[in-house]
Amino acid sequence: MTRALTRKGVATRQRIVVGAAAEIRERGVEEVRLEDVMARTGTSKGQLFHYFPEGKEELLLAVAEHEADQVLTDQEPMLSNLTSWPAWQAWRDRLIERYLAQGVKCPLNALLGQAGRRAPGAQAVVTGLMWRWQGKITEGVRQMQSTGDIAPEVDAERAAAALLAGIQGGVLLMLTTGKIDHLEAALDVNLGSLRAGSGTT
Repeated sequence: MTRALTRKGVATRQRIVVGAAAEIRERGVEEVRLEDVMARTGTSKGQLFHYFPEGKEELLLAVAEHEADQVLTDQEPMLSNLTSWPAWQAWRDRLIERYLAQGVKCPLNALLGQAGRRAPGAQAVVTGLMWRWQGKITEGVRQMQSTGDIAPEVDAERAAAALLAGIQGGVLLMLTTGKIDHLEAALDVNLGSLRAGSGTT
């Protein structure tokens, strides 16, 4: 049963999560100790275990949820405003910019790899992220259909799923090869296909 937190408690818990995320980005998930997080956030051991009674595994899962939220936050306001082709291009460019800045180290991937061995909530973090992400893209396709910029016979959910699958494949190849080319190609081909079907150029 989830413990209800005061406003101050929510802020303290969030400070711990953000501090832990920063430590993991700097040191890597395997190297971070609870003592490092406590020192960075000015948190006592009692406080940390008050908010994360199961210790490091629970904290890692909370950080994974934070990083998953950050994936979508980093795409805003573009992701929530896919209402024209220039807007889609701006979203595409933001994605490329985000993953170029991230490089081959993916904190979310590292966290879920660590937490996934023991924490059953890890899969839920990934699933929730992908459904939210796909939902935003689907909304954009439907918006474009309402203005005649994407053909009405296009299945919006499948088109969004194909785009997201391309993004994830491109990101995986970037993490493997260090090159952004596959992600760029996945985005450009999928968006080009949607645009061509609308009869606009």
